Amino acid sequence: MKIGAVTIGQSPRVDVTPDIMPIFGEEVELLQAGALDGLTKEEIKAMAPKESDYVLVSRMQDGTFAKFGESFILERMQKCIDNLEKEGVKLIMIFCAGTFPDVFTANVPLVYPAKILNGLAKALSPRSNIIVITPDEQQVQQAYDQWGPLVEKVTPIAANPYGEMAEVEAAAKKAKDIDADIIVMDCIGFSVKAKQLVASITGKPVLLCRTCLARTVSEMIASFGV
Repeated sequence: MKIGAVTIGQSPRVDVTPDIMPIFGEEVELLQAGALDGLTKEEIKAMAPKESDYVLVSRMQDGTFAKFGESFILERMQKCIDNLEKEGVKLIMIFCAGTFPDVFTANVPLVYPAKILNGLAKALSPRSNIIVITPDEQQVQQAYDQWGPLVEKVTPIAANPYGEMAEVEAAAKKAKDIDADIIVMDCIGFSVKAKQLVASITGKPVLLCRTCLARTVSEMIASFGV
């Protein structure tokens, strides 16, 4: 069975697949497309977030990361969706935990990590009190905006998933001393290794974007008869 993934950066996301493909099993083929595929670094720099733009951070093919505005990539994401549908995928994952406007169209299910994490965190936090680890300081306010309507208390902490693991470790040490029920690692870029580090330092339950997405999709794949 073919399934698809659209990353907001550049494909393939070789950093993500080692953590998720074992969850799907050998009978699943993953096809990927990226909103920034084929663009130069100069072209991507020109997509820097405007003052009112929703800030996104993603991985490039060379392993570096870029920060850009959501407004620049929505049409490009739709083209990725269209191309994956033409290749016969049964569903399409969005490889980003950001919140997107309801503008995409598809004839197959589109699976958004943000919606999965929102539901899980709300359900699993008995006191409605969570910590959110987000990729960039510019996204801290976005975290308040996204999670504020869902839980009574949210504490965002910034740590770049595409930088040194020391950043994640520093975020975990901050989170350790904060009273909260659960930690959400709110970016597809955070790895299982990063989750394990955060859990070991904080002693708190941790929801990881990429594996929550993959396990939800595996449930859907099972219904397709794989």
